[in-house]
This record gives sequence, C-alpha cells and structure tokens, in this order.
Amino acid sequence: MTDAALDAAPRAEIVWMRDHPPSRRAKSTGGRVIYAIGDVHGCYEQLVALLEAIVADIAQADGATPASVILCGDYVDRGPDSAKVLDALVWLRRRAPFDVAFLRGNHEAMLLQFLERPDQALLWLEHDGIGTLASYGVEAGPDEDCYQLRDRLLDAMPAAHLALLRALPVRLVRGDYVFVHAGLRPGVALARQSDEDCLWIGDDFLRRDRRFEKIVVHGHSWRSDRPEATDNRIGIDTGVYATGVLTAVRLDGAGIAFVQARRTPEGAAEMADDHR
Repeated sequence: MTDAALDAAPRAEIVWMRDHPPSRRAKSTGGRVIYAIGDVHGCYEQLVALLEAIVADIAQADGATPASVILCGDYVDRGPDSAKVLDALVWLRRRAPFDVAFLRGNHEAMLLQFLERPDQALLWLEHDGIGTLASYGVEAGPDEDCYQLRDRLLDAMPAAHLALLRALPVRLVRGDYVFVHAGLRPGVALARQSDEDCLWIGDDFLRRDRRFEKIVVHGHSWRSDRPEATDNRIGIDTGVYATGVLTAVRLDGAGIAFVQARRTPEGAAEMADDHR
C-alpha cells in the first residue's frame, strides 16, 4: 500500500497465531477467506501494519478463493489519529484489490449524533470527542458553543469521511458467521436484533454464551491483549489504544487463525478488567 493515505508509519510487530483449533460449528465463510479486524480507535500505525500483513497473506494464497476484509467498527476516539484512520478506510474502499466492508461502532454512532444534534452529544464531546476533533486540527475553546464547534468540524472533515460514516451498516452475514460491533441480544432472532444492542450490548451478551443462528464475530469489549473465541462467538477487540495491540481473525471455512499488530506504547494506561 503506497498511497499517501497509507503513508509511512512506525512499524508494529506482526504476530500470527495459526494453531487455533477449527470451529466446531462453522463450515462456510461464503466462499471467501475473511479477515475481520477489531476496534481501531485512532491507532493508525497498527492498522497500517495489520493491513500490510493481511495483504501479504492474501498474496501467498492460491488465488482461487477471493478475500474479504471486514472492520468491526470504532475507528475513531481514544487513539491519536482518528482522521488518518478514516482516510485509510476511504482509500481501501476506493482502491483495495479485495472486497472490503466497514461496520458501524458505537463511537461512530456518537460522532454522527454530534454532527446531527451536538447538544445531545455533550458527554461524548467531553470525553472521547476532543481527541477526534484534534485529529482534524479542531481545538475546542473552554466556552465554545457546541453548534459552532460542530460546524468547525464539518469544515475540516473531508466529505468522503462524512459519506463513509453515514453509510456504515450495523451487521453483516457471511456464511456461518455474523459480524457486528458489540454483539447480539440472547433469545432474539438475528433478523429482529436492534441496532442499539448491536452497537452497545455488553455483559448480557458476554456472560451468557448462548448459541445464535450464526457464530458472532465482534469487538467493543476487551479484557486483555488476547482475542477470545468460543463455539458461539469470537471477540477481536484487544484494546489497542491501551495495550498497543490490534487484532484480526482469519476465517476460512472452519479454519480460524489470528494475526496481531503489536506495539505497546510507553506509559500505556493500566488495563482494567473490562473496557467498552
């Protein structure tokens, strides 16, 4: 990837974990090799490194099976380079030599709410939003009106970023897998899942390892820098903004492997038991 949107970033170490046992439920990935990437949160360096590792892996394949790259939401906030991450997604949508799909996360939902009704998104602005604004060169004054701040962000944000954010789907089905940001509501059919749960659900999904129609691949919640995999779900958020580790799962029929871009920043925040 040589486009300016994916310009030189410090290299992160790539670690493959190819010894994971195959899925006991999944037989199909819809005729594709799928790479699903967890929450990026403005960590451009790790995203570029992980994409380069995926491109290299695709190049080593036999070429007969098409590849698909799915990102599971939360591209903005917390990390330093939200705008550059969205640049990379725009680049991928336009030029990637493989199928790409980007899902909506709860942080994209909060950013869109700020753009549409800034007076209803002040909590996001006071916490995660300031860093995202800064990535666009927008600094918030101590007494600035939230509508004026929204307008300055819109002036700074490329139209392609806004179009991408507004078009993000909430879930995606491929073969025996469903890809979603946060998870699903136990006891509710896939077709009847609410967008709110798909974007925000936590313990009600994580603590009840229930069987759904499809195996759920998700981000949103993390406990360590290791992915989590059960017979019913695969969690690929590894808290990159705090751990320095961005994770993807490689799915091919029943086959499961993981690849990580690892760079632990100096002074990384101490991890809590769970983060969302």
